[in-house]
Amino acid sequence: MRFDILTIFPEFFDSLALSLVGKAQQRGLIEIGVHNLRDWTFDVHHTVDDTPFGGGAGMVMKADVWGAAIDSLTLQGDDPLAARDFPADPQKIVLAIPSPAGKQLQQADLHRLAQASQVVLACGRYEGIDARIAQYYGAKPDFQVFEFSLGDYVLNGGEVAAIALIEGISRLLPGMVGNPQSLVEESHGAAGLLEYPNYTRPGDFRGIPVPEILTSGNHGAIARWRKDRALERTACSRPDLIEKLNAADLDRKDRSKLAELGWFIAKEELHPVKLKYRRAAVADAFRLSEFAMRTWPDSCPTGMDQTVISQYIAKNLDPSAFEKYLADPLRFLVYVAEVETAGSSVTAGAGEIAAYVLIEITFEQDGVVDAHDGAPVDFAYADIQRDGPLIYLSKFYIARNWRGSGIFKQFANWCFAQTAAVLSDFPQPYIWLLTDIGNRHQQRAYRAIDFAHSGKCQFSIGDVSNTDVTMVRPLNMAK
Repeated sequence: MRFDILTIFPEFFDSLALSLVGKAQQRGLIEIGVHNLRDWTFDVHHTVDDTPFGGGAGMVMKADVWGAAIDSLTLQGDDPLAARDFPADPQKIVLAIPSPAGKQLQQADLHRLAQASQVVLACGRYEGIDARIAQYYGAKPDFQVFEFSLGDYVLNGGEVAAIALIEGISRLLPGMVGNPQSLVEESHGAAGLLEYPNYTRPGDFRGIPVPEILTSGNHGAIARWRKDRALERTACSRPDLIEKLNAADLDRKDRSKLAELGWFIAKEELHPVKLKYRRAAVADAFRLSEFAMRTWPDSCPTGMDQTVISQYIAKNLDPSAFEKYLADPLRFLVYVAEVETAGSSVTAGAGEIAAYVLIEITFEQDGVVDAHDGAPVDFAYADIQRDGPLIYLSKFYIARNWRGSGIFKQFANWCFAQTAAVLSDFPQPYIWLLTDIGNRHQQRAYRAIDFAHSGKCQFSIGDVSNTDVTMVRPLNMAK
């Protein structure tokens, strides 16, 4: 592959004789020609710029000088290349123009450009190159014009960006990098993640040891550790890359780690989505009511009469009921998990609701919520004694398309931590719930977040009596 650099400061590119790029030239993997733009000027002063049409500050680099230089380096007129489709045909010429107004350079661009046989880098200065250069060569069938930027900032010229482009493209060429696997694992590689942190000797640097897992010899565990760190780093620094991950490429452990980081994959969706958790506001009453009406029947015993279900919904889940809950924050805690959107706020969201939780608090009767008979007042959880109120997990419902995404555990732990903060004056409250005795799946899910069976009780919906299991746990398991 050949690179031709046009610049008024040829000495700037002496660094390309160093390191891997220098060795690649010595081995014949790439050719780099550095050319002084002034060699194609037409006057005794070697003028490359002029004042802009229409007035304004600064100087603009002349189109006729640039055109003569580019034609000379690409054999235009003497041996024109036939029209070809870029990038499928490797003979397409790339005219790369660094510009603050260009497309921000991405790794995918480098992979595409690496298929060309010649890249001409036009390093502009001052106010840039006459716009007709990009227009003229962009219309030629044998050229691909690529105007690019390194980021949202302005440099004195295009030389720094040109070096970055050459390094980025050349390292993708066969034989350039000693271990091709490094191209897969590195930041912005095939996995679409930022690279995990790396370490070498000494094993302890100023009191900071190398993570123990890396010296364990367990290569499977090391690979998992590295993938988890890559997911963490990417979620923190480049959440836009997490949004682009292909769900089909993520295994169960990847999804579990993403869930810890607040990213979830709904059923039938192709990419992870960021969910945010927050305390619900009065403005959420209608949306929560609609969501509750849709999800509550899923927890009802099989065969329950639809009329009974409708009566319960009308009494307990209509908008006025949620307005009552939300208007009494000392007794009712309502939390919502929703898709994070640009238009949502901490008080009222606009994103799709994925789940909600309703917790009842009262300090009557020794701090026991008296909404239902059968509350496990005297139950002791292992060696953790209750010291505070026994609060009631009244509702915890997840939309069907979000079930199995990992949200249950993560949202539950967040809600319990928030509730523990509200009840911080009490050393150890308990939280309890009722679930249908026949719903084994739900009971397993609650056991997975540390709830224990504490007994059975009768629970009535309308005039219909059902047998429920009571489950309970300390609100704060860390205590």
